[in-house]
Amino acid sequence: MPITVLPVTGLPLIQRGDDLPSLITDRVHVENGDILCIASSVYSKSKGYTRMLADITPGDRAVRIGKRTGEDPRFLQAVLDASTDVLLEYPFILSEVAGGHIGVRAGVDQSNIDDGKVILLPPDSMKAAAEVRQRILDITGNTSGVIITDTVGRAFRRGQTGNAIGWSGIHAIRDFRGDKDLFGHVLKITEEAVVDEIAGFANYVMGESNNGVPAVLMKGCEPWSGHDDLYYRKEEDIMRRLLQEPPRKE
Repeated sequence: MPITVLPVTGLPLIQRGDDLPSLITDRVHVENGDILCIASSVYSKSKGYTRMLADITPGDRAVRIGKRTGEDPRFLQAVLDASTDVLLEYPFILSEVAGGHIGVRAGVDQSNIDDGKVILLPPDSMKAAAEVRQRILDITGNTSGVIITDTVGRAFRRGQTGNAIGWSGIHAIRDFRGDKDLFGHVLKITEEAVVDEIAGFANYVMGESNNGVPAVLMKGCEPWSGHDDLYYRKEEDIMRRLLQEPPRKE
């Protein structure tokens, strides 16, 4: 089944209070079963999830980290304020945000925004995706999937890719466990993170600099069954445990 990928072009620079779903549906026709990917930064700008650096007073921890990393302590305080758990402080802050997503600097971003401001991730990305999906249904009468994306790095690999931090109307994971492969072997552990795969390609279409494409519409993705347990629970997460364990004494 062919998949069509449509960049949403011609959007204005988004400001607080803009009806982002309406602006998007004015430019592309969203049909039943489509999947709309929206960059978290543009969603956050429409909702006013931004901060002025001049309004931030850094605490002792932010100042201490800034001395090691060379980063603005005000920016680091914004990162700490957005974090629910800090896994690393140096050479960069790696932290968890509300909802379970773990990323560098809590996803706080200084790109594609006015000087002196930072963009925060939506405080509840799942709620954000559901809200956009409902608004699209209200406008078009059609039911779509929605993915809120963010750009992240990967362990062991250079470069960034898009990940899903919120989704609605689709399952995060396509669960193949119990299916059989081409040789009749029963699959025991195969779970495909479809929302991340779609978010990654959407990020490729969006670009990372001045492309001006903050949303991408996918048509023709076959429905899949699965579940939404995208994030490991703390007791399951080997990487988190190793990062937070105190160093062993020889």
